[in-house]
Amino acid sequence: MYDNLSAEYNLRIFASLYEVRDPGGPIEKYLRMLGLWERRFDEVATFSKGMKQKLAIARALLHEPRILFLDEPTAALDPEAAHLVREFITELRKQGRTIFLCTHNLDEADRLCDRIAVYKARLLVVDTPERLRSQIFGRQVVFHLREASEAFALPLRGLSFVQEAKVIDNKLLVVVDDPDARNPEIIRALVNAGADIRFVGELRHSLEDVYFQLMKYA
Repeated sequence: MYDNLSAEYNLRIFASLYEVRDPGGPIEKYLRMLGLWERRFDEVATFSKGMKQKLAIARALLHEPRILFLDEPTAALDPEAAHLVREFITELRKQGRTIFLCTHNLDEADRLCDRIAVYKARLLVVDTPERLRSQIFGRQVVFHLREASEAFALPLRGLSFVQEAKVIDNKLLVVVDDPDARNPEIIRALVNAGADIRFVGELRHSLEDVYFQLMKYA
């Protein structure tokens, strides 16, 4: 960006390079979406780093690209600015654009991306966040019991679709292929064994857990 020029003038320069015929419309659209419209006549030198980051995103979108590459778009932003940028990226997704997002923020990648690619000198894996979790950890269902004992795990280990069943405190952790389809059968087996089930939930590993497991074997 040219620090001695206004935000709007900066965007007009880049709009001309992109050969945007009527730049006023997209300039206003993206400055408003990114919360910079009221500062459009201010010199960029007066902007914070976060504001400059948002202005750079507006610059990249002036010609309405169908494919967008974003490199660490929320790096060094305060929580409020980072939230705004993530909401903005979500809105672009809804418009059907293809977005390549390079980030070290795994929580951000988990929230924003339909597919995750993990690199370590080479491409290790590409898949959806949920399938990555399932491939590495399986689907892990936690049955919270009034009192847990090994006697409740034994009948589950005999079920063909149960990969693992173990007791942790007053919880029974079960690795199963398809919890949505199999949970009712597991619950029936536990009730028949005399278990008092308080509630059932699925253990959801973070993308960071997935990443470290992948790095072990990279």
